[in-house]
Amino acid sequence: MVSSENIPLTYRVMVGDLQRMEIFDCIAAVARPIHDFGDEFMSDETTATVGLRAGFSPGRGFYCRGRFGVLGEAPVPVVQAVQGFLGPNLVTAGWLAGRAVMPAEDAVACYAQAVRAWGHANIPAYVDVEHFNHLAQQLIDAADADALPLFAGWRAQPCPADDPVGAAMQRIHVLREHRGACHLAAVRLSGLTAQMAMVINLGVEQATHYGWQEPHPVAATLIPRWQRAEQLTDELQAPLYTTLTDRQRTEFAQLVNALTASPTS
Repeated sequence: MVSSENIPLTYRVMVGDLQRMEIFDCIAAVARPIHDFGDEFMSDETTATVGLRAGFSPGRGFYCRGRFGVLGEAPVPVVQAVQGFLGPNLVTAGWLAGRAVMPAEDAVACYAQAVRAWGHANIPAYVDVEHFNHLAQQLIDAADADALPLFAGWRAQPCPADDPVGAAMQRIHVLREHRGACHLAAVRLSGLTAQMAMVINLGVEQATHYGWQEPHPVAATLIPRWQRAEQLTDELQAPLYTTLTDRQRTEFAQLVNALTASPTS
């Protein structure tokens, strides 16, 4: 049992003071923590080490083959079209490099193991992962996966019943894929390319880091389109959160906040 003095004060106050949470408030509260926690996993050296031990060369092979392998043995243009936000050369190099190491199905299983292992190393011990898993699965089950193949592929992956901490991290990953797929659709509907959205959101330097070659600054007049895409993304996710009660939305936001917090904070 974890003693109360080891639990951050903000979390102890929050769970003792449940408030009504509207749907879009909940989405706004959880979107960034879920995205960033997944991003930390993907960029962590320990994740890359799992790939190296499995036989992948240094680079993006394990990431591309493991994350996008839920699409099966798809041609490179299909993988690029589905994921959207990474530069085409990065995806091409990573997908082709990974193909020689293992079949897509095996790469996905290896990647999922890395997801769960990272969760064990980074999810704080005081978090009620059982309750998180219950609420997260409710959201995942409620999602309409039409036009969201990457999310659909990850939702279809088995989630261990005997490993609640690992399962919690895997569900974080699945929910992250849902928002990412919704955002790609919203970006295109708003009249932007994925590259434009990356530059507006992260800047030219970070867009380059994510594989876009010589990206150009985007005109300020296009920023409202990206803001509209963010709003549309929230709207596409809203049906999931209607399946939770006000109290459950509050609990879910608090659990996400606690789950994605640094264990030492």
